[in-house]
Amino acid sequence: MAINENYPIRDGLIVRRRRLEKAIASTPGNQRLEGLLREVESALERFDKGTYGLCDVCHEPIEPERLAADPTICICLDHLSTDEQRALEDDLAVASQIQRGLLPEQEKRVMGWETAYYYEPAGLVSGDYCDLLSHGGSFYFTVGDVSGKGVSAAMLMTHLHATLRTLVFQSLSLEKIMEQASRMFCESSLPSHFATLALGRANTDGDIDLCIAGHVPALIVQGPGIRRIEATDLPLGMFCHGHFSVTKVHVDLGESVLLYTDGLSESLDPSGAEYGIDRVQTVFKATSHLPPQEIITACLADLESFRSGTARFDDLTLMVLRRSTTAAGKGARA
Repeated sequence: MAINENYPIRDGLIVRRRRLEKAIASTPGNQRLEGLLREVESALERFDKGTYGLCDVCHEPIEPERLAADPTICICLDHLSTDEQRALEDDLAVASQIQRGLLPEQEKRVMGWETAYYYEPAGLVSGDYCDLLSHGGSFYFTVGDVSGKGVSAAMLMTHLHATLRTLVFQSLSLEKIMEQASRMFCESSLPSHFATLALGRANTDGDIDLCIAGHVPALIVQGPGIRRIEATDLPLGMFCHGHFSVTKVHVDLGESVLLYTDGLSESLDPSGAEYGIDRVQTVFKATSHLPPQEIITACLADLESFRSGTARFDDLTLMVLRRSTTAAGKGARA
């Protein structure tokens, strides 16, 4: 089945054609630009014929994530040449190394907080995102999930990583960071792409500002109970101009915060039942007195027991922050 001609990819191709025509007019004879223009025009012709999104060889649908990454392709993975398949595998391996190189330090202690995270792509590359950094007397932590899978989601995840780091180091308010990140994400991606995100800023006194944009709830152990911080805003990139709200919470010494992606809460068992946020909450509450890495280990063990060998199809990320009760935990290490 071909992609409908009103699909946002078509609008993006039209914009790309216009820009290429303008570039060629200013630099006539540029064979590279002319070749790119031919590819774009060919893709638009396939829209006009109603065959866009179908492989030229087998006439079966091309993988959506590949189309999102490169809307001019016309061959599915099964019909790439041996050299093309090998080149794609090499590119994915490099992309995977780059993504892992962007991950923060494991089991970090900073500004009176102990942290740990777990990050596992479903394939070679991931649309999940996590980061930890300190700036201006505050400690920032974030977990996000870019829509889609594969190469396109991984590219947007890398873009989001760079965007948020740039905005944090501009010393903006949390609301402004989210607003500008959403605008930049919207302007640089297709309308079908967005990112759910939980972004927090903590200080040494245990105060946290937390913004959750379309993401699964954050969980915070407070005394004998546990608090869910639900999403109050739409995901990043849904609209180019939006406003975001911040929830303020306080975490006492020894209390913990859990952020995660829906690769945890939406995992399935052999019968098709969902793991669910309630079970995430139960395991977290029972283990919240442990160091962050041990909490994560317990969560993963319970998840594996629940899944009972069921294949995993989504990226998985967990992050735990615990307000340290030890003097050693009160130092800052960025």
